[in-house]
Amino acid sequence: MLDHELDLVFRALGDRTRRALVERLVRGPASVSELAEPLTMSLAAVVQHLQVLESAGIVRSEKVGRVRTCRIEPEMLRAGEHWLGRQRTTWESRLDRLGDFLAEPPGTSEGATS
Repeated sequence: MLDHELDLVFRALGDRTRRALVERLVRGPASVSELAEPLTMSLAAVVQHLQVLESAGIVRSEKVGRVRTCRIEPEMLRAGEHWLGRQRTTWESRLDRLGDFLAEPPGTSEGATS
């Protein structure tokens, strides 16, 4: 995944309303009206949020007749999860080494001088 694409994903997920829409779509496809129903905003505002998610590749929608149905595109979410996993692994390793260092009795570390 390109850095630009990753930026779009995290920027899109940086909004509480868009995260709520993603959480709902993880359970299955829904129409724009169904997605808007529990939210306290206009249908037009919900559509704008969905457009941001679509631009980031997180959501795909299709119109059949008068109904626009949205569904999640898991590949982009997996890419974000993969990036976060790499960061988590790096920090866990660093924190484990720090924990090991702090658990050593004073004067026994590799860099200690006698």
